[in-house]
Amino acid sequence: MADPMPVIDDLCAESDELDLLVAELSPEQWALATPAPGWTVAHQIAHLAWTDQSSVLAVTDQGAFARAVEKALTSAGNFVDNGAEEGAGKPPERLLADWRAGRKDLEDALRAAPDGARFPWYGPPMSTASMATARLMETWAHGLDVADALGVVRAPTDRLRHITRLGVRTRDFSFGVHGLTPPFEEFRVELLSPSGESWTYGPDDASGRVTGPALDFCLLVTQRANRADLALSAEGPDADRWLDIAQAFAGPPGVGREPAKESE
Repeated sequence: MADPMPVIDDLCAESDELDLLVAELSPEQWALATPAPGWTVAHQIAHLAWTDQSSVLAVTDQGAFARAVEKALTSAGNFVDNGAEEGAGKPPERLLADWRAGRKDLEDALRAAPDGARFPWYGPPMSTASMATARLMETWAHGLDVADALGVVRAPTDRLRHITRLGVRTRDFSFGVHGLTPPFEEFRVELLSPSGESWTYGPDDASGRVTGPALDFCLLVTQRANRADLALSAEGPDADRWLDIAQAFAGPPGVGREPAKESE
């Protein structure tokens, strides 16, 4: 059983780093458009706040979470977009305070969860470590969108190891959500971490293989960059197909990002 504390620690660190980006923003900066169509900086933080609050319910009150899911699924429109829109309409100082309070509540709930606990979610139930990993992935990915809007380049850290592991584990989900039968054989995935370590997954003698920078793999599985713009290599047709459809987040297939425009 994986110890959830290291990933909870890294989730907190990732959130704190994003907090530094938005803590002193002007109202005009909160309204800046991000790469996600229709979403401003405020929408990005509002989405994180909404999902943290949902996660707290899943961990602490499963009955209330079930009612919230039923309400969300029967509401008009996309409930994820609705939550982001509602939060983005708050004054920035209120939105920031709500996000900070929600993520602290989630941290406390995850640290207090009993060993072996599993929590309901919009997809399959999740363990404490899996819940924290999913929240870290989203915080990192939406933080990238915020940084892009602000013209800031964030240095990658080895906290990405949690996202690479999740990206590998969701391989079969990526095939299934596209109506494809997952390959029977595991792939070998070899990634170079930001600190220069080698992160490897799967059997060394696998015929399907993916190699490249861990940062690029994380950008791929969170669909924050187009494959054409990433230094990832695939050996074998199934591994090559995976790099076209990979996604580590729940829900229907993502639309992804267009290739970067060539410099004029």
